[in-house]
Amino acid sequence: MTSLAAPPASLSRRRRWTVLAVCAFSMFLVGMDTTIVNVALPEIGQGLGAGTRGLEWVVDAYTVVLAGLLILSGALADRFGRRRIFRCGLLLFGLASLACALVPSLGLLVAARAVQGVGASMLSPVALAIVVNAMPEPQERARAIGVWASVFGLSMAAGPVTGGALIAAFGWRAVFWINVPVVLAALVLAAMFVPESRAERPRRLDLPGQVLLTVTLVLVVGVLIEAPRIGWASPAAFTGYALITTATAGFVRVELRRSEPLVDLGLFRRPPFTTAVLGAMAVFIALNVSLLLNTLYLQHTRGWTPLASGAATLPMALGATLCAPWSGILAGRLGPRRPLILAGGFNAAGGLCLVNLGQDTSVPLILLAHLLIGAGFGFANAPLTNTAVNGLPPSRAGVAGAITSTARQVGAAVGIAVAGGLVAGAGPAHLAAASHPGWLLVAACGLFLFVVARASPPAAVGSP
Repeated sequence: MTSLAAPPASLSRRRRWTVLAVCAFSMFLVGMDTTIVNVALPEIGQGLGAGTRGLEWVVDAYTVVLAGLLILSGALADRFGRRRIFRCGLLLFGLASLACALVPSLGLLVAARAVQGVGASMLSPVALAIVVNAMPEPQERARAIGVWASVFGLSMAAGPVTGGALIAAFGWRAVFWINVPVVLAALVLAAMFVPESRAERPRRLDLPGQVLLTVTLVLVVGVLIEAPRIGWASPAAFTGYALITTATAGFVRVELRRSEPLVDLGLFRRPPFTTAVLGAMAVFIALNVSLLLNTLYLQHTRGWTPLASGAATLPMALGATLCAPWSGILAGRLGPRRPLILAGGFNAAGGLCLVNLGQDTSVPLILLAHLLIGAGFGFANAPLTNTAVNGLPPSRAGVAGAITSTARQVGAAVGIAVAGGLVAGAGPAHLAAASHPGWLLVAACGLFLFVVARASPPAAVGSP
């Protein structure tokens, strides 16, 4: 993720956008798999005899590994070839999906999900680097990044709907079976249309930094998931806090001393970049809190089927579908501030709709909240990605995109852990009340986007 190879000037405009379509197609798969499992959790719990905390690990084993390995995978792609790593990631993702569909126990499912996360980590930053390398013209690249981010965001919102339909027709294992033919198609398309590229001078692999980053993420998520059970003030919890502090300090120290660190901490001296990374994390915390609380509330408290609870997120998918392309256009023409303000307003309004959620809350209010949260999510992704990447030389665009992608997945893992911790142990009659802090958190994440908007550039790069 250092110097990009010379831009492939021989690629026609049609070929460049075909490359974008293939990368976006693969990223749709990765994004959807982050959320499609949410709606299946109650069915998985019944099928494998798992409680809420075990089910949290089914989701977070994927997102934590994905977050921890994104930057390393980008560095490997720069060294060994982006198309090669991209295709390896697709193959590993497909094989792990097959294993998830066949496992007989919760422990094996969690392990297979972790392997799935390894494969997914080879897709996200590598896809972005392929797109950036194929689009040498800044304005075209900005539009392409907007499309890429929008597709990824849409896939996250579409996951529960797709999952609900698959479960109703074929059972919970279908949410993993569906990946296999999609991966096969993506492998064929990548071989046909995606050109090979690599960095002129690949960065050295930072294995100590990689280990410390992964350990830190696992510890943070582990404490968030297990602390409600063991007690926030228990000796085990304090041991976890100490380990997190030590691992974080060690990571920062290692990164500051390396000439080619895993994470370029110097990027965080740029306020727009730092706030964009934090904003990406906040958006995905809000989305994943919303999806998990929605699934558990509708299926456990209201007694809805997986198909019905998945269908209840259709307004969320609709909001993301309508607003994501509009956000990319606004970000390209006017800069990131306006779409970020819209994203913050919609997200905050959606969370506030459900802060008093009860056992008999009206369905139209629930659907309205989902529509607002989906619109906020759709407006957020393109300006956040553009803010993080634009203004940097191509040699740093890859690492900036990888850090932003990592922040998204960290937000997803934290959101699942927090939401699960709030309602773990709550019976159907008390689950709605237990979820109230979660909806306040969704609203707070929306309000934080106003801070991100204020720190973002006032106009689009290259605009008059």
